[in-house]
Amino acid sequence: MRGHIAWRHRADGGDDGLDGDDGGDDGDDDDNPLMRTARASDNGSVMGISVAAWMGTTILRGMFESFEDESKNGSRFIETLIQRIRESLAKALVEFYPFAGRLVMGIDGRMAVRCTGEGVPFVEATSEDDIAALGDISTINPAMLRKLVKHSDGAPTILEVPLLSVQVTTFKCGGIVIGIVMNHVLVDGKALTDFIACWNDLARAKPLSVLPFLDRSVLRPRQPPHVDLPHHEYAPRDQLPGLVVDPQTKPLVYRSFCFKPHALIQLKKAARITTQNGSSVVPTTFEVISALAWISRTKALGIGPHETTKLLTAVDGRPKFEPPLPSGYFGNGIAWSCAECSAGELTHNPFSVAVQTVREALASVTESYIRSAIDHIELNRVLVDCQGNACCISKWSRLPFYKMDFGFGRPFQVAPATVPNNVILVASQSRESNDLVVSLGLTRDAMDVFSKLIQHELTLKSKF
Repeated sequence: MRGHIAWRHRADGGDDGLDGDDGGDDGDDDDNPLMRTARASDNGSVMGISVAAWMGTTILRGMFESFEDESKNGSRFIETLIQRIRESLAKALVEFYPFAGRLVMGIDGRMAVRCTGEGVPFVEATSEDDIAALGDISTINPAMLRKLVKHSDGAPTILEVPLLSVQVTTFKCGGIVIGIVMNHVLVDGKALTDFIACWNDLARAKPLSVLPFLDRSVLRPRQPPHVDLPHHEYAPRDQLPGLVVDPQTKPLVYRSFCFKPHALIQLKKAARITTQNGSSVVPTTFEVISALAWISRTKALGIGPHETTKLLTAVDGRPKFEPPLPSGYFGNGIAWSCAECSAGELTHNPFSVAVQTVREALASVTESYIRSAIDHIELNRVLVDCQGNACCISKWSRLPFYKMDFGFGRPFQVAPATVPNNVILVASQSRESNDLVVSLGLTRDAMDVFSKLIQHELTLKSKF
C-alpha cells in the first residue's frame, strides 16, 4: 500500500504482546467485554488436544474485505461497527471459550489448552489509503498482507502464540478488513468457520446457527490401540522440527496462480480415469489441481526419479464416521490422505495416472482409516510428514467464508495473509468469481520452474 497503517491497540484479553497504554482501555477490567468473557469461562480446567490436533501446528491467517456505501463512511458509523464486532466477539468466546485459553505442555509431552480465560488479542488499525490500494488480495503478498493481521513473530515457541487474534483495519474510503489468525493446533478450518458463523449471528442479534461440540473424547484412541493400516502420512517426531517457531532460513518466494473454469474443464477432460469395468470417470476439480501442483512441484525441486514423493491432503473427517461426528465438532477433525510414488513414476506417466493416485488416496480416508491413524499417533511419537519431498494441500474453496456477514455485507474477498512452507492452498478468487487460486511458497529457483510449468499448462488448456 502507498500509505501506512496506524495501529490503535486494545489490551483486550490481557495479551502481553499488546501495549495497553497505547490507545488502550485504562478502566477497570470489568468494563472490558473480553475480560468479562474470560472470567465467565475462567474455570481453571484443561482441555486436552485431541490426537487429530497433532496433524498441524501451522498458523493460518484469513482476511475479510468489505466495501461500504459512501453514505456510511462517517467516523461514528465506523466506530459503531468496530464496537459491534468487538462486543460480539466477546460474546462468541463465552461459547467457544477454548480460544481464550493458552497452550500448555503436559508432563507426558502432549499439548493441551488451559482454559483460564487469558483472552483474545484485539487490535484496531487505520489506513490512510482507500481499500482499493490493496489490489487483488487473492494474489498472495505476505509483506503487505501481514500488516492486516496481529502476528506473533516474537513468540519463542508455539506455546506462546495466542490461539486466536483479531485485527480490524479501517480504510479512508470506509472499507474494512478483518484479519483473523488462529492457531492450527487447536482447530481446523471447519471449526474456525463455525466460530465465525456464531460470531456473525451475535453481531446481527440473530439466534446462534451453530454451537461448538467440545467433547474431544469422540476421537480418543481405542482401548487397546491397534493400527490396522499403513500411515505414511506421518513420520517420527525426532525426524521433524520441534515446537520452536523457526523463521525461514532460506527466503521463499510466494506466488499465486489463477485457474479459470474453462482451463479446469480441459484439465479434467485430459485426466479422465478408466475404471476396472471399462467406464470413464471425470475427476474433480480439486483432484486435477492437486495432481498438477504435485507434479510441477516435484519437477521444480529436482527430486530424483527413484526418490519417494508424497502429497498429503487435508480431509474433513467429520462426515466419514457412522454416524457422522457432530457438525459443530470443535477441534481438528481433519485426517490426511497420502498419495505417494517415486518421482519418476509421477513425472513420466500420463497426467491421468497422477490424478488417479490422488483420487485413490482421498477415497482411502474412511472411519477405519481415521481410527487407525488415531491409534498410530497414540502408540508412536509421530507428526505429519510435510517436509522435504512431501507437501500438504488444503482447500479453502468449500469453506463458507463468503456467507459470513457481520451486519455490513458479505466479504468481497477472502485470502490467506501467507502460506506455510510446504503447503499449497486452493481458494476462491473472490465472491463474484468462479476462478480458483493456488498459492504456495518456494525458493526462487524452484518457483521460477514451477511457474513456467503451471503457466504452460494453463496456456495450453486455454487454447481448446
